[in-house]
Amino acid sequence: MTEISRRISETTSSATLRILPIVLFNLVCYIVIGLEMAVVPLFVHRTLGYGTVLAGFAVSAQYLATLATRTWAGNRIDTTGARGVVVTGLLVGGFSSLLLVAAAQTISMPLLSLLLVLAGRFLLGFSESWVAVGVIIWNIYRAGAERTALVISWNGVCSYGGIALGAPIATMIFFYSGALGGLTGVGLLASMIMLVCVPFAARHETTKSAPKTKAPSFMNVIRAVMPFGVALAAGSIGFGAIASCLALYFDAEHWSGAATALALFGILFVITRFFGSHMIARIGGASVAAISMGMEALGLFILAWGQTPLLADLGAALTGIGFSLVFPALGVEAVGRLGPANRGAALGGFSVFLDLAIGISGPGLGMIIPIWGFSTLFMVAALFSIVGVGLSFALKPKRKSI
Repeated sequence: MTEISRRISETTSSATLRILPIVLFNLVCYIVIGLEMAVVPLFVHRTLGYGTVLAGFAVSAQYLATLATRTWAGNRIDTTGARGVVVTGLLVGGFSSLLLVAAAQTISMPLLSLLLVLAGRFLLGFSESWVAVGVIIWNIYRAGAERTALVISWNGVCSYGGIALGAPIATMIFFYSGALGGLTGVGLLASMIMLVCVPFAARHETTKSAPKTKAPSFMNVIRAVMPFGVALAAGSIGFGAIASCLALYFDAEHWSGAATALALFGILFVITRFFGSHMIARIGGASVAAISMGMEALGLFILAWGQTPLLADLGAALTGIGFSLVFPALGVEAVGRLGPANRGAALGGFSVFLDLAIGISGPGLGMIIPIWGFSTLFMVAALFSIVGVGLSFALKPKRKSI
């Protein structure tokens, strides 16, 4: 190893050690998201008896709330700091899960139970936006702006690693017949792990942000990040299909193992994010995004055409590999579009496109199911990924003529 390589490795290791204590709060948040993702559509569809559109909307409600609160979180971070935003997000997340416990106790009144589920999902969306954006910006200031790709990558590792951990645990609890089984047990566990983290987050030191300039307007933020955000949205429809409809797909086919497929998605996502992030600096974010969405489209086509649990698992795994690097590949450029004093606003605005795509895809794709079936649903999601490939190629820097 050369002297330069050794110094780079040591610097990266030092930055990683500064990132890890804070990014663990994001891990906890996404464990809760994974817990709920695996069982909420089943609860709404099977226990309460509502259709697939409402079951899909129950998942997407979280992302619609995240959409509505991302820029709020980003602006709050830029003015008051990241620590308070993360603490608030954890507190709200803990309370949101208690609403699921209440929903489980009111199944004799399906409409009330559904409203409690939706309220809990909306609050979890608020929690996700405040925790995720807060953790990223907090760690950018801890590790340095030059480590933005590393920070975003670790955030993704913890995000979808959390989903992979949470999904199978939730399934075991949901089908347990004891007093702490079902949605009651899932909600209690989710609330506990969120609230336990609050004092630890509050105790961590915060860091000074960049000198504050005039806050950009919402439309200025959106305009600045839009080229990258639209490509992100196209690539996020596939994740929306997995999050909202994969468990329903397995249930409709009378297959067991939906949690396994979700876990494979999360595990392969994490492995790809962990080992593949360096490619962003090597070949460019737009190129990485195009390759990634091509792989995502392949996974979704397999889900569309495959008629066995094994092929469904393979499709979910390939979709996880493909979706893994889309956000950091496009986000590294987007975060810097408004200058260092407005990183929170830029990240919040960029993430809006992710939330909008996932929020719309849940009920939108759910409407396809009773008319054309799950194969068409996954085919539509795959076509959006192909659109994302084209958009990413359009974002590649033009070569200067000699």
